[in-house]
Formats: sequence, structure tokens, C-alpha cells
Amino acid sequence: MSNAKFDRIALIGIGLIGSSIARGVRAEGLAREIVISTRSLETLKRAEELGLGDRYTPNAAEAVKDADLVIVSVPVGASESVALQIADHLKPGAIVTDVGSTKASVIAQMAPHLPSHVHFIPGHPLAGTEKSGPDAGFADLFKGRWCIFTPLPETDPEALARLVAFWEALGSKTDQMDPQHHDKVLAIVSHLPHIIAYNIVGTADDLAAVTESEVIKYSASGFRDFTRLAASDPTMWRDICLHNKDAILEMLARFSEDLASLQRSIRWGEGDKLFELFSRTRSVRRSIIDAGQDVDVPDFGRHSLDKKA
Repeated sequence: MSNAKFDRIALIGIGLIGSSIARGVRAEGLAREIVISTRSLETLKRAEELGLGDRYTPNAAEAVKDADLVIVSVPVGASESVALQIADHLKPGAIVTDVGSTKASVIAQMAPHLPSHVHFIPGHPLAGTEKSGPDAGFADLFKGRWCIFTPLPETDPEALARLVAFWEALGSKTDQMDPQHHDKVLAIVSHLPHIIAYNIVGTADDLAAVTESEVIKYSASGFRDFTRLAASDPTMWRDICLHNKDAILEMLARFSEDLASLQRSIRWGEGDKLFELFSRTRSVRRSIIDAGQDVDVPDFGRHSLDKKA
């Protein structure tokens, strides 16, 4: 545990992920001091009201001074801007990491600007909700979830070990991947589902206009669950689409081919093919539960939440 602790941690960005890190650090005693920076004065004020840090500043360069660990939690499209702001103010030996959902793009934006005397280790905690902002975070967000690192060839093993220990102290399971491989994996397990959800909800919204809002009024569980994904932060998902476009377009092409096959099976009444597909996908759901990435609770646990409410 001592290897996971840092004297001063700077959090650049204090949305869902950043505020959850702050809460987790507090809960586990992983830092003597937390410095929080975000451009929005309103968000910064709210973070202070919530007591998420010890010092607050809209100036990222000021925030990283003497920080031993710097965690960049901004939309991936802002990564280069942050790197340029903090580069000349980083403490020698500091670890700089991020939480972005795309890795090749973040590396391309940040690595050229960061000085050689710091350890840049890109990371991605696979955790989140559809909510955003400092109020949305909670200390247990990362417990039992994966945090993937995409270290560079020159990454110092001791610095990587410290960062791994930090995330494991927050409750994460950890793994390492090549950046391009990470981006392809995330395109199918995260990016494509969100894109499909945005598209379906958009289509339903268009239909609602000609059905006097009945699409919304009578939404069953399937559509309701799509709306959860489609409620995610639009800035973040705009940037993900723009910065992981090659992998996303590849997965969209494959999805389109599979969708065309499904259309044929429905059109021609191929019940055997439909049953085989639905059985195969049902087993995938079972595998996710067995892997501990979800719980086997009816209706996604909504009845339990309703009782608590």
C-alpha cells in the first residue's frame, strides 16, 4: 500500500472520473494533498463545496507544481492543450497519466510535449455512469473494474508499478495493452454500443414527433436501457468518435454486415438462424456475469433500487 501513496496528487478535470478518484484517494488515504484544476470556475467552486480537494485553481500549470502524480481527466480532444499548459511546470520524476477512452490519439497529443524527466503512462479506467460532473462521482466507482495501461517503450518499470499499485488501491483490476489494440477492443465493447444507443434514441425521438410522443410514453425496458447510454456526456463522446474513428468505422462496418445478415434471416423467416444467434448472444451475457463485470439481478436490479427508494 505504501507504494500506492503520493505526497501530492494533481487532478486536471473534476468530472465523474476525476471526482471519483478524489473521493477514492480520500477514502484510502493515498495522498497528503489533492490539488484540483478545471477551467470552469463554476465546476471548481462546486468541487470545493464538496470538499474534494485541498487546493483549487483554474490554472493547470499552477496545479501540477510539485505534484508527484498528475491525472488528466478531460475529454480526449483537450489532451494536447493540457499537455502544453503543464509541460514546463512538472516536477522531475512526476508520473503523468490520463483516463481517456482512446489511447493512440492521447499519446500522439501529449507525448511530444511532455519533458523527458517525467514518466508519462497512459491509462484508462473502464468504469463510469451516464452522469457527469463533480457531484456524480463516488469512491467505489473503480472497485472490481479494470484499469488498462498502455505504457510506452521507454516507460520506467518502477513508475509503472507505482501507478498500478495506486489504481489497485482504488479497487481496480489492472492490465496492459498496446495502444492500437486497446482502441480496437474499446471500439467494440464501449464505443460502438454508445454510438448505436445514440442513433436508436435519435431515431425514436424523430418517430416521437409523428406518434405524438408515444415512443417516449410507452418506452419498454429495451429502449429505456439505450437511453441510459445515450445520456452520456456529449463532449466526451464527440471526442471519442473523432479520435478513435478508424477503429470505430471498422467495427461499424462489421456491425452493418451482421445487421444485414439479421435482416435477411427475418425477411426469409429463418427461425433456426435467429434462434442460434439469440442463444449465442445470451451465453455472452452469462460470461459477463461469470467474469464479475455485472450482477445476475432481474431487470438490472431496478426492483431492488425501487424498494430502497
